[in-house]
Order: sequence, then C-alpha cells, then structure tokens
Amino acid sequence: METAPERDLDLRAERLRRLTASVPFFLLAASTVLALVTRDLPAARSPGTLGLVAATAALMWTMAGLKLDRASRPGLTAGLVAALIVMIAVLGARSVWFAGFFGFAGYVYSWQLLRGRWRFAGVTATAAVNVTGYMGGPPDPTPASILLYLVFVACLVVLVAVFSHLGEVTEERSDERGRVVRRLRETIRENEGLHAQLLVQAREAGTHDERERMAREIHDTLAQGFIGIITQLQAAQRAADAAPAEGPGAEWRLRVADAVRLARENLAEARRSVHALGPAPLEAAPLSDALAGLTAEWSRLTGVRADFTATGPVRPLHAEVEAALLRTAQESLSNVARHAGATRAGVTLSYMEDLIVLDVRDDGAGFDPSPDTARPPGGDGADGGFGLTSMRQRVARLAGTLEIESAPGSGTAVSVAVPAVPKGARGG
Repeated sequence: METAPERDLDLRAERLRRLTASVPFFLLAASTVLALVTRDLPAARSPGTLGLVAATAALMWTMAGLKLDRASRPGLTAGLVAALIVMIAVLGARSVWFAGFFGFAGYVYSWQLLRGRWRFAGVTATAAVNVTGYMGGPPDPTPASILLYLVFVACLVVLVAVFSHLGEVTEERSDERGRVVRRLRETIRENEGLHAQLLVQAREAGTHDERERMAREIHDTLAQGFIGIITQLQAAQRAADAAPAEGPGAEWRLRVADAVRLARENLAEARRSVHALGPAPLEAAPLSDALAGLTAEWSRLTGVRADFTATGPVRPLHAEVEAALLRTAQESLSNVARHAGATRAGVTLSYMEDLIVLDVRDDGAGFDPSPDTARPPGGDGADGGFGLTSMRQRVARLAGTLEIESAPGSGTAVSVAVPAVPKGARGG
C-alpha cells in the first residue's frame, strides 16, 4: 500500500505531465496574442494566420489523442512531426513571435516522438525554421550570414540535445527508483508473510516441545509414582489378607504409609513439572547423593537388593544434565521393578573428564532390544512404550548416547553417556 508522501508525489508528477503537455498549446496562444497586440501581423493576413493557428492546434490535439510514442507507428509519428515543423515554419514566416515562442514545441515533439538520428533531424529542422523566423527570412548569400546562421542552428541543436538528454536521464532514474521502491514494497510484503509463517511455526514448535516436555515429566513422575502406589496398596491388601482376624499387622501399616508418602511426593513432582522446575532430590544434594538415595529407596520398596557406586571426582553439573540422568535412573529402575523379575540391581555413576556415564544393570529376565521388539517383557503396555522413548529423547537433547544391552534370560544393562557440562555453563 502506498504511503501518503508517495501518493502526493504521484499526484504532483501527474500534474507536471499534464502541465508539460499543455505548454505547446499555451505557447501557440501566447504567440498569437503577441503577434496581434504588437501589430507584427498585418491585418490582411490575420484571418489566414488564425486559420493556420487553429489547424496547428488541431494537429497537436490529434497527436496527443493518438498517444504516440517512439515505438508505435513510427511512419505516422514522423509524418505528424514533419507536418508540425512545416506549420512552425509557415507561422514563423508570418510573425517572429511564433518563431520565438511556439517554435519551442518543435524541439519537444521531435525529441520525444522520433528515434535515433531522426530526432536530431527533427531538432535540426526545427532550429533551422526558428532561426529563419528570427532573422526575418533565409540568410543572405554571404559567407558571414551563412556562417552565423549555421552557428545559431548548431548551438540550438546542441543545447536542446544536452538538456533533453539530461531530462531523459533524470526521468529514467526516477522510474528506476520507482521500480526499486515497488520491488522493496513487494519484498517487505513477502518478508511480512514469511515472518508470520515463522512465528506460527515457532509457536507450533514451542507448543510441541512443551507437550513433549510435559509428557516426559508426567511419565517420569506421576506414572511411576502411581505404579508404586498401586504396588504398595496391592502388597498391603495381601498383608491384610494374611493378617490375624483381630486386626492388620505392622507390615500392613508400613505399606499404607509408604503409599501415602509416594502419593504426596509425586503430587509435589507433578507441580514442579508444570512449573519446569528441576527434580526435588537435586535441590538439597548433589547428583551422586540423589542417585544413592533413589537406589536405596527403590530397594526398600521393592525388596530387591540394589547397590550404588560413584567413580571419579564428584563435581556439580549443569542442572539439565543432572535432571536427565536422575530421570533416566528412575525410569530404568522402574522397568526393572515392573518387568525384570530381578534379584539384584546396580547403579553406577562415573565422572570422567569430558563425559558423565550412568549404568543401570540387573540380573533379571532380559529382553530383545532390537528396534522392532525393544520392549521389556511382562508389561501390560500401560506406558505405551513411552519409557525407552522418553529416555532416548532426554539423552538426545544433551547430545549424548543411550545403549541397551540385553538378551532373554541374561539380564539388562542400560548405559547413558552425556557431555559433562559444568554447573552454570550456558546452552547446556
């Protein structure tokens, strides 16, 4: 859309074109009035001169109506320009005012409508008839008069050519600027459309990433917690069935207490996930201590022996690295509890120079880890296979690797290696 200054400039340019087109008619009228007022035109010749003026005006009107240019009908255009130059010569012979004022129109039409050398021929012919009108007739047959005549004609031709060429250059530059402005405007519109598309795509990508994040967090917190709650309640139910009739025993009370505690912890974790906060165990302890506590608690709840080992110099890591490793350990131990039927498990955290490696092993049933069958046996599919996918996505976001070694009857080993990004580093 054009701006107000651009519209104003276009209006001014249009008015200038109309004014330029009316200048030859104004010069013809002014020359006629001056010829009559100054009595330069004899009264006996006035009617005939006025007839020629009317014919000349009609000729120029016809040329304007045909909207001639250099490319259209060159023969007709050249003929009309030649007729106009003849009319200028006839009128200039009747009064010098026509040669002095209206003769300018011959230069304008010759330069605008003719092509190549013909425009110079038209300008030269116009200059010749105008100089003849100035001088009151052809030059005297003397070298001086002829030389003066030729000098005047040559000077007029040069001046007209120079100033007309400058005008053409200015007009071409103006047209080029107009084309550049239009291209820029189109480019801006295209860029606005692309910007809008990028905003939509970024919004959609952000929404997708947030959904993925929430899915992982919910799976790693609520799903695992509720599974633990169900397991504890089922154990409590079995303990209640085996308890004396007079009342439940101490084991039943312990199981119920564990279920309540797990429910409260996972409710807190769910709230932290919504607010994109790190896991609670990492707030008060380093990663190695959090994993040691997780392993011990998991062993107590499942009754499966589990050992934790940390190797290498313990050091603080970037929060996202520690959160990913803790969640991976939680998911791996959850899979062991649900599917492996193991009697022993081990968790190892290895601090290396550039890497941090987490290994979770068990001596359970194992499974085939190939892509088509990479699903622990014995599950009911409640998680839709999201556990391994969640772990891979977490590790991939950190430019790490996840490897699973397992075979039916041979246990399972999950190994995760991620860059050891130090705490406080950007872009970790």
